[in-house]
Amino acid sequence: MNRGAFAEISLPAIVHNLQSVKKIVKNRPVIAVVKADAYGHGILEVSKRLIREGVYCLAVAYTSEAIELRTAGINIPIIVLFDRRNIKDFFDFRLIPVIHKMDTATSLSHEAKKRSTIINVHVKVDTGMGRLGLNGNRVTEDLIRISEMDGVEITGLLSHFSEADLSDRSYAVAQLERFNKIRETLSEKLKRKIFSHIANSAAVLAFQDAHLDAVRPGLMLYGYSPFNHKSDVSPPSHPSPSRGEGKGRGGNSERINLIPAMSIKTKILNIRNVPSGTPISYGRTFITKRPSRIGVLPLGYADGYSRFFSNNADVLVKGRRVPVVGTICMDLTMIDLTGVKDVREDDEVIILGKEGKESITAQELAHRANTIPYEILTSLGGKSKRVYVEAR
Repeated sequence: MNRGAFAEISLPAIVHNLQSVKKIVKNRPVIAVVKADAYGHGILEVSKRLIREGVYCLAVAYTSEAIELRTAGINIPIIVLFDRRNIKDFFDFRLIPVIHKMDTATSLSHEAKKRSTIINVHVKVDTGMGRLGLNGNRVTEDLIRISEMDGVEITGLLSHFSEADLSDRSYAVAQLERFNKIRETLSEKLKRKIFSHIANSAAVLAFQDAHLDAVRPGLMLYGYSPFNHKSDVSPPSHPSPSRGEGKGRGGNSERINLIPAMSIKTKILNIRNVPSGTPISYGRTFITKRPSRIGVLPLGYADGYSRFFSNNADVLVKGRRVPVVGTICMDLTMIDLTGVKDVREDDEVIILGKEGKESITAQELAHRANTIPYEILTSLGGKSKRVYVEAR
């Protein structure tokens, strides 16, 4: 038996989610964000399918991700959002750098002059994220300086919203106003329109004014909304074994017609019959209150299944929720199978996904671990063996 779990990735689900994006944004160009190994879904297979479905370009975090795509034969435009050190790679692999400070623009200009070529760039302005981008009172002046550098052609302008939850859009509106003012001023100075984009998944869904010339969806391509409304919370079918009544968050993906693309599955390594009063796992954080059947799963925190799920998560066995019991180990996780009939070793267990009428979503696991679905998907998907399927 191999350690860990395997991730079943539905490529048709990703296609469906992309089509949902296109309907919302009225067929504006889609810049598909595939950084972090396509949020744990596998950058190569996901990118190939998205390209078949007509995305405008891809966006990655660092040049190493872009080089992997180029090496695999992917030729559409690739935007590199953060990297500024590997200047030669942008030229060697025909990548689009995002400039967020002046010295990067200078370095790109020097390299372009050496090669007697012109490199197309996008420039990021910080409108309130406080992370990366040109900022301060000289943003427009800096943009003009970049536009005048030899070998550098500004073909795009971008920014990033600070808040994913746009239930209160006041700060996002202020950011968009700053961004629009900058792009309008730059367009007047250059006497041409600047291709502009700022809309992440949240803005795609909830902020039509931010759609501009293109959108940059990430999370929603993989089947989840970035929103986490109280109305989306529903209790599981039984109490959490150590923390009272639990609550699972399924997100609002159904109401916006998104389909989660990732399922995480494993098999039961061992089943043990133990008497009442038996401590389970490190620290004796769970002690059986009845004669119990304890299943042992071959995954743990080394496989991306967080210790926060200790006594604080469910899995699906034969379409039923069963609780995780005891402390999550490096390599093993224990579950209480007492209430499930006809379970045997090597039977399948759903860690993330749907079986019958029950489902466990990344939103639910994120809520239990006090994190966000992005971390759940990248952690579990990144550590699991992937299998790609043509079914939703």
